[in-house]
Amino acid sequence: MLLYSGHEEENAPHTQRVAPMLSKVARNALVGWESHGSRIIKASFKTKKEGITMNITKSYAPTNDSNDDIKDQFYEQLQSIIGKRPR
Repeated sequence: MLLYSGHEEENAPHTQRVAPMLSKVARNALVGWESHGSRIIKASFKTKKEGITMNITKSYAPTNDSNDDIKDQFYEQLQSIIGKRPR
């Protein structure tokens, strides 16, 4: 199974996307996932320990050559997503 977070427009450039591939075991443990634009995806998995959920955030950061505003926006969004995770 492939979780996809990227551009949905047909003619969009093939950049800024995140797409983790899940094994059969991971797919069976998947509780849910959310796309946060073209660069960030988060997923939750049940674990063998009852009542414990593992949360994964995967991202594709802008390169150093990117505009400072784009980098700032990305890191602010990432920090916001991580800050909302249960501890």
